Amino acid sequence: MSFFAVLFALLIEQVQPLPRSNWVFGALVAWMRWTGLNFNAGREHHAWVVWGVTVLLPATVAGAVYGVLAHYSLLLALAWNVVVLYLTLGFRQFSHYYTDIRDALEAGDETTARQRLAEWRHLDASELPRTELLRHVIEHSLLAAHRYVFGVFFWFVVLSAFGLGPAGAVLYRMSEFASRYWAYKSRTVGVPTNDRLMALSQRLFGLVDHVPARLTAFGFAVVGNFEEAVTCWRRDASLWKYPNEGIILAAAAGAVGVQLGGAAAPGVTPDRSQTFTEGAGPDAVEAQGSTPGIPAQLGHLRSVVGLVWRSVVLWMLLLALLSLANLVG
Repeated sequence: MSFFAVLFALLIEQVQPLPRSNWVFGALVAWMRWTGLNFNAGREHHAWVVWGVTVLLPATVAGAVYGVLAHYSLLLALAWNVVVLYLTLGFRQFSHYYTDIRDALEAGDETTARQRLAEWRHLDASELPRTELLRHVIEHSLLAAHRYVFGVFFWFVVLSAFGLGPAGAVLYRMSEFASRYWAYKSRTVGVPTNDRLMALSQRLFGLVDHVPARLTAFGFAVVGNFEEAVTCWRRDASLWKYPNEGIILAAAAGAVGVQLGGAAAPGVTPDRSQTFTEGAGPDAVEAQGSTPGIPAQLGHLRSVVGLVWRSVVLWMLLLALLSLANLVG
């Protein structure tokens, strides 16, 4: 059932994607705001309470609904899986930005490409050189593909195998969104709205994303240049401040043969001043250089798309084989 749920969700999303401004995003923001206001009284342990209500409660509800539906009808349970996956998984939740940027660059309109990147990642790309602009687009796209496709996919498959339906997909999406929402900087005071929630949500998402990030990197290695991907993974992943991001980007850089990383602001993720700040320990220093390979060029955008789609096919084939073995067994 997991294979067909993912397949149907991806196909439906390609035909009828969620619009850029959709009710799901608005509902998530409202939910985060409500839980923060009603369950956070400022104490240390209240951050755990807020995170549990914000992330674990929706995942539990999704799994419980699946269990009830599966008791009466497998078709209803499958439909519920597809609906939840449609809302949590898919390329089209971020690819419109990527497509707009790529089309603008192919047309020679760097101004529009910079504007779209700024809208997407909320960063100032006005002074980035062309190579750095392309590098940022590639890095953000790879991370978005992981967080909107592979991360959701892996957690859905794992918890679905234990009879919890789409609970894993909701768990991953909510934990990822919480890590971004609580790090949002107040426009009034210029600091995160809640330091405790920001630190906790980012730490817990790092744990939730630990295995999926490595499986995504492994998939990139298998469908790309395996030897170079593994070499970059082992040698260059620590150059990024956040280990999960570093593993994904280093493996992809080696798989495609593109040069990623560098000291140019604003870095991989919004509000991070340096891409190449090592995250291992208090004595972390700013690293110099980047992964080996050809500096980012326009052709690498298509190479990255091919890498991601081949990886999707790889994991879908593996899931199909596992489903078939389960049926035969």
